[in-house]
Parts: sequence; C-alpha cells; structure tokens
Amino acid sequence: MKIDSDDCRELLRSHNHGVLCTVHPERGVDAVPAVYVADADGFVAVPVDQVKAKASFYLQRERNLEADPRAALLIEHWDLEDWTKLWWVRAAIRWQGHGAEGDERAAALALRLSEAFPQYRDRPFSSILLLRVVTITGWSAH
Repeated sequence: MKIDSDDCRELLRSHNHGVLCTVHPERGVDAVPAVYVADADGFVAVPVDQVKAKASFYLQRERNLEADPRAALLIEHWDLEDWTKLWWVRAAIRWQGHGAEGDERAAALALRLSEAFPQYRDRPFSSILLLRVVTITGWSAH
C-alpha cells in the first residue's frame, strides 16, 4: 500500500541511515550507505565525517552532486519473520550546493548529527551535504 507523503516524511525524520544514490557521469547510479538527519522543513543533511578512514574528504558523492545535483535517499524496514512489517521510503532530493544560504541550516543539522551519533561528538565534520526533499514516496505491506 502506498504511504502518504506526510507519513513518508515522518519515517524519514525518525530514521538515521539509508542508501544515498547520486549520479556518476559515467557509471550512472552510485549508491552508498549513509547516515543522515532530516528536519521538518524537508532538508536532509549527510555528513562527511572525520571519524571513519577515507582516502580523501572530497568524496565521490560530492563530486557526483557537483556534476548533477539530483539524488535519492532510500530507507527501509525489513522483517524476515513478518512481512506485514515491510516498508520503504524513497526521497528524491536535490543538493543545495556550496554557499552561505544553507550554512545556518547545515550547522543546526550538524548539531543534530553529533547528538544522534555518539561517534560524532567532539569530532568535526569535514563538510555537510545539504539536500532538499523534492518528492517523497513510500510503500508499506500493511
């Protein structure tokens, strides 16, 4: 059954990780697991943290977004024993780019990220990718 957009947005806000899909200019869809926070105004913040090892803090997802700001975030719930509990939500999102316009919102969402994930406390982010929900859809087994 289709989940209405308000319930989809609530599920997006109440969860903290999913699969971020950006568009690579040659390979096409570039999907990676990512943590995030979402606010009531339809913004999603995906951190580029300094906690996990990386070859560079300029990640492919950011390069992809610079070339094409369209992306998607997929979250889901799976229950092997009870398929009546299955659901998924897909948010079509658009990167807001670099710039001062989103800096205050990104800073507020960065604070929420550091509160949500103990690993991020006292560990600065290299950057925050700020994305706006364009459309959202979802499905539930019940």
